[in-house]
Order: sequence, then C-alpha cells, then structure tokens
Amino acid sequence: MNPPARPAIADIATGLTGLMIAGAGAGVFFAGPTELMPVHYGLSGEVDRWGAREEVGALIAGLGGLLVLVGGGMGLAAARAGDPAGRRALRMAQLVCVVTVLGVALFAGGASLGGVTSIAGGLPMAGLSLTLLAAGAFLGRVGPNPFVGVRTPWAYKSRLAWDRSNRLAGRLLFVLGLFGLAAAALAPQPAGLYALFAGLMIAVVWSVVESWRVWRTDPDRQPF
Repeated sequence: MNPPARPAIADIATGLTGLMIAGAGAGVFFAGPTELMPVHYGLSGEVDRWGAREEVGALIAGLGGLLVLVGGGMGLAAARAGDPAGRRALRMAQLVCVVTVLGVALFAGGASLGGVTSIAGGLPMAGLSLTLLAAGAFLGRVGPNPFVGVRTPWAYKSRLAWDRSNRLAGRLLFVLGLFGLAAAALAPQPAGLYALFAGLMIAVVWSVVESWRVWRTDPDRQPF
C-alpha cells in the first residue's frame, strides 16, 4: 500500500497563514480597541474614514478567509495537475497569494490598530515595497490560473505570452520593490508613495502590452 501523500509546503503555508490572519481578525472583532480606528486613506495618504473594531476585525478576518478559499483552490488544482511543470506553476501562484494577502493584512491591520493617520511615510512605503518584492520573486514562475498573474485574454490564448508577460511582471515588481525599500527612508512623502504607485501602474501596463505583443507573434497561439 502506498503511503499517504505529504501535504505540500504551499498548502501548509496557505492554511497556517489564512488561519492566523482570520484568528487575528476575530480577536480584533471581539476584543480589539474600543475607540474608532482608521479604515480608509485618501490619495494624499491621510486617513479619511474611521471605523469600529467590528469593521476592522471583519476586514482582517475576511482576508484570511479569502486566502484559504483562493489559495486552497489553487492547491487542489495543483494536486490534480497531470504534469510536474503545471503543478509547480500552480504552487508558485499559491505562494504569491500567501505573500500578497499576508502583506496586505499586516499593512492594513497594522495601520488600523496602530492608529496611523497617514500612510505617506517611510515605514508604510517600505512595507509595500517588501510585499512587491516578495510577490515578484514568485510571479515569474506562475502558471495559468484565474486569480494570479497577468491574466489577459492574450495570455490565456498563448502559453508563451503567459510565461513571458508574467516573467516580465515578476522582474518589474521585484526591481520596484528593491528601489522602494532603498528609497523609503530618504524619499519625501507623499511623493515617494506616489512614485511607488506610479511604478506599479507602469509595470501593469507594460506587462499587459507584452502579453499582447507575444501573442501576436506566437505561431502556436489560439485564435479568438
């Protein structure tokens, strides 16, 4: 009789991280601070809406539930994948989910619980940059899926377009994260934060255009 398959590291990371985030959210919901906390920030980086602990806790717990749902679904798809390359590509997508959701939960939860009235500062910029860097490290090896990566119509019609556009996106996010970390302590705010978001938008548009460009020249592309 074959021994039972061991759970993949990505599955363990997904489950533990999702439960940790959801548990932290539940703790805030039932036993968090009683005073109002920041829940939304405007374009200037300044807080423009406050909320009670129930709202903050529900938002954090929701992130944990979303990670378990989406990451767990990709883990299931990876376990059922017929070839090792496809399995690895889906595992990478699962890890991108873990890194991204954890980064968002730490950033949003820390800002709310810490009563941060402005995210236009060096520390928030460094946190966002670290999340971009970590996501970029895995993104280039992500395989086709409905949730993570450069999910354009052209990328779905050409595996070459998917691979190249996601490799480009991963490299751009990684480099952007490195520059953001290096500049976080020196850049004037909110200009530094604006520059980080502008760089992210450029990376997104560039990767989308790349998916179209590669699809157009791929002899094995699927037609629409």
